[in-house]
Amino acid sequence: MRVLMVEDASDLAEGVAARLAQTGIVCDVADCLEAARDFLAVQGYDAIVLDINLPDGSGLRFLRELRASGARTPVLMLTALISVDDRVSALDLGADDYLGKPFDQRELEARLRALIRREAEQKGAETVLGPLAFSPAGQSATLNGTRLDLTAREAALLGVLLRHQGNFLSKTRLYDSLYGFGDADVGVNAIELYVARLRKKLAGSGVSIATQRGIGYRIGLDD
Repeated sequence: MRVLMVEDASDLAEGVAARLAQTGIVCDVADCLEAARDFLAVQGYDAIVLDINLPDGSGLRFLRELRASGARTPVLMLTALISVDDRVSALDLGADDYLGKPFDQRELEARLRALIRREAEQKGAETVLGPLAFSPAGQSATLNGTRLDLTAREAALLGVLLRHQGNFLSKTRLYDSLYGFGDADVGVNAIELYVARLRKKLAGSGVSIATQRGIGYRIGLDD
């Protein structure tokens, strides 16, 4: 899962991103609306955390812009403005939730999980491939009815492969799904490690991850 946080308080944003990374959620941070637009131009997100007061404009105006463009990405407003009028304005413009500052990180995580789960449930239930079933809402999988022991990164990778089952996905495409733009210290070859771990956990099940050199990886059923 991937979240965009639009927040100009760098300490707050970096702390949130680090905590979310521990739970398997990639969090990109934009410190202004212009940066947020740049991120959204090249990357899709499962949710957006949006401050109201930003250096180059109002988050509410940005929210109106998003909804007018047809974007339905869940948006959680995060701001020190907590009056009833502010909350009503944000919700009327299409915000999905609202959290005032200061906040508890655990509550932010819980609200984000609820938003992402709700969106996943609206898009569809489990993704099934033979004996393998993956729940987007819970970021969990079962194999022949038994829950697979997956790390957050492994679950995220499996989810991406299953959403595009039958198609080869490049290392770069998979990397972008698992890591934020700020993870410069993590190389794209880390994908090979996670693929190897998934293969080991799927061994003998009839589900396999194929490699086509120079193109990428594809999940499917054995012939």
